Amino acid sequence: MDNDPGLRAKIMENLTHKANLQQKIYDNTFSVFNELKEILHEMSSELNDTLEEQLDKRVRIEYRDRGKFEAQLQVAGDILIFSMHTNVFEFNREHIIWQNSYVQADKSNSYCGIINIYNFLADSFKYNRNADEGYLVGRIFINRDMHYFVEGKRQMSLRHNSFGQAVISKEAIVNIVETAVNYALEFDLLVPPYDVVKVATVDQLNTKIENSKMQTGKRLGYKFNSDDI
Repeated sequence: MDNDPGLRAKIMENLTHKANLQQKIYDNTFSVFNELKEILHEMSSELNDTLEEQLDKRVRIEYRDRGKFEAQLQVAGDILIFSMHTNVFEFNREHIIWQNSYVQADKSNSYCGIINIYNFLADSFKYNRNADEGYLVGRIFINRDMHYFVEGKRQMSLRHNSFGQAVISKEAIVNIVETAVNYALEFDLLVPPYDVVKVATVDQLNTKIENSKMQTGKRLGYKFNSDDI
């Protein structure tokens, strides 16, 4: 079988470009994630010091490092999980990011690493309620140039139409975190619809008696939309 030298060269070119591009984006995202961890740690200490005389001692703001790619901030009855994905992503054809002039100028600008922000109930972890639901309340996209944008509930720090205009900074990360914390605190636990909980198994009730493990989520039984993304 005859080999096509032109195709082999194209494979090598694509491999080199993609590998270098993805490694650069991974390094950038990991660097931002480590800075995010430092900010979460600082914020927990500062809030605790500020609110020391105003909060019940059982209500603390607590930071936990959950490993290389995950961090946790507990604020009262809520937990925010910050999770860095180890892969680099491209956007689907329908995504609004393709309307951005910075992305249109060079497709490579659209490849991004992702840091996800999830909101869970603190009791879900305390009582090992593994079936409880958490909600994605924000995600940070970072590209090869350290440009970023944010999708999420009430996240206005930098949207897709401004992608390519600013490099992510400590001030931007603080704003993203504070917005996520405030949203979680205002995102109340709703009573689930009657029809969702009208039937229960013996196992569920026995489990509930043992550890309060009946499935719970802030919008259990309701539709959770990305309505302000």
